[in-house]
Amino acid sequence: MDTNKLIASLPARIDAIVSRGAQAHPDHIALHEDARTLTYAQLDNVVDALAARLAAAGVRAGDRVMLIGENSVALVASLFAASRLDAWALVANARLSAVELDAIRAHATPRIALYTVEASDDAARHAQRDGAAIESLEATPIGAFALSAVDNASTQEPHGLPSDRQCAALIYTTGTTGAPKGVMLSHRNLLFVAAVSSTLRRVSSSDRVYAVLPISHVFGLASMCLGSLHAGASLRLAARFDAQRAGRVLSDERMTIFQGVPAMHAKLIDHFTPRGGLNAPSLRFVYCGGSPLDMTLKAAAEAFYGVPLHNGYGMTESSPTVSNTLLDTPARDSSVGPLIPGVEARIVPLAQADDADDTGELWIRGPNVMLGYYRDAAQTAATVTADGWLKTGDLARFENGNLYIVGRSKELIIRSGFNVYPAEVEQAFNSHPAVLHSAVIGRSAVGNEDVLAFVELRPGCMADERELAQWVSTRLAPYKRPSSIRILDALPVSASGKVLKHRLGMLAS
Repeated sequence: MDTNKLIASLPARIDAIVSRGAQAHPDHIALHEDARTLTYAQLDNVVDALAARLAAAGVRAGDRVMLIGENSVALVASLFAASRLDAWALVANARLSAVELDAIRAHATPRIALYTVEASDDAARHAQRDGAAIESLEATPIGAFALSAVDNASTQEPHGLPSDRQCAALIYTTGTTGAPKGVMLSHRNLLFVAAVSSTLRRVSSSDRVYAVLPISHVFGLASMCLGSLHAGASLRLAARFDAQRAGRVLSDERMTIFQGVPAMHAKLIDHFTPRGGLNAPSLRFVYCGGSPLDMTLKAAAEAFYGVPLHNGYGMTESSPTVSNTLLDTPARDSSVGPLIPGVEARIVPLAQADDADDTGELWIRGPNVMLGYYRDAAQTAATVTADGWLKTGDLARFENGNLYIVGRSKELIIRSGFNVYPAEVEQAFNSHPAVLHSAVIGRSAVGNEDVLAFVELRPGCMADERELAQWVSTRLAPYKRPSSIRILDALPVSASGKVLKHRLGMLAS
């Protein structure tokens, strides 16, 4: 892949994906949800109409437009409408609590908020709390939405900048370790990842993509939504994941691509395996990302789907894709594949690492690296070096050109002088047939650190702490074995399915 040529071919703004699609294949289906279907030409017209409505409400170039909703035609159209005005789309999942949304709003000070009230009951509740007015656009098939009052105190940010410097989307990270931060992603950041990811997956207009990953999360936004539409594919939108419903759509509507987090794949397998399995012969590409993938789930998923389960690595600050397993050479182990074209990496040794350990902090550089954290110059400077290297905070190593993620540098546990990587311990727990997923953290002890494990069991399965301790004792060195195992009804997760380890830390204190 000629990366320079690809970058040169990218448009200036993400909404050009829609206008290009409308010119190339106007009658091809772009978006489909339960209530409605839009072709590329119809979507382009909707984006124009919605942009005009936002402008009439007072939205200007450089304003933040807060989009509160779940996957729907209205949410996708709103994203592109903000871009068409050269405004920033602040996409927030309606499943966040009022406290969480208010904190984001107070930090970002958006000019206006749009709620996808027809597509999301949670969005409707937030809109009611905000006193937002419900409306619809005549002859425009996106359903009802609500607009808040304009915040006249909200100021414009710089606009009209080149693609690599103009912010397109402001994504607030859930964070595994603390307070959310507003990640500024440029148009080029998102378009680069959309183009590369769709090229590597060989996505075409014949593909039907099951879009259940939240578009409020960068994985769902850049790779799934923008990547698919960039290639002219059809997005089958789902507001949230339900195993029975997902299986029916994958089968009956002949989906060809399904991207999900590990928990989604695990729940599908659990639901359909006792019922004779899943019959989805059109599936050609199944992908897992967003959280570590253990080998037990990988093997089960590949037997379940009948195709390789591809894996990758990324983060919000890298838009998100850094590496992918390749279509023609799927990984047989836990590798997240080689770096995508145009991205370079360093492994920076940790001061406390074992001398013989080839693991270090992963730094990456490329067209996918964020503009920075909104209104936080100090944190930006601490995360991105002056010459463009993003310090991921993740522990990694390379082997035969493939990247392996070991864990987060802040999660590294030093037990009796030895390094303990949580992902390795979690994999031992996840190999137990009764375990749905697990999370491992460290806790300071006098002169040492303890290893703590939290486990969620599969529905209908039984296991106690003693059984689990015995299971992992045969799979882990003594210094890696947890000093405490707790079985929870459910691990705390974000809307995208990522385990919130900082909340587990509070449970352990």
